[in-house]
Amino acid sequence: MKTQDIVPVLLSIIVIILVAVIEKQSKLAAAITATMPIGATLALWIVYSANEGERKTMEQFSTGLLIGIIPTIGFLVAAWLSARAGLKLIPMLLVGYTVWGVVLGLILIFRRVLGI
Repeated sequence: MKTQDIVPVLLSIIVIILVAVIEKQSKLAAAITATMPIGATLALWIVYSANEGERKTMEQFSTGLLIGIIPTIGFLVAAWLSARAGLKLIPMLLVGYTVWGVVLGLILIFRRVLGI
């Protein structure tokens, strides 16, 4: 394995541990840490390294990241509403992922219909 393959995984593990540690002090700080764009940064790094920074590939991947953030926001809103409604973790996640899937499906259909 190359360093460029290992480092993103190690950084992801560090972020998860950091969230677990920070959560004891501040739920808000842990949530902010969890939603930092580190995942997108690591993914950009991996794709860039694997494709030698080829512009078209990076443009397509970046577009995918932008498209993917919309269903993720849907997931987070659904999880938040589920938590407010008193749902336990598993139902809360199921609702969140259902909304994520529906929103993603609608975006992909919308893109296909418009040809973009």
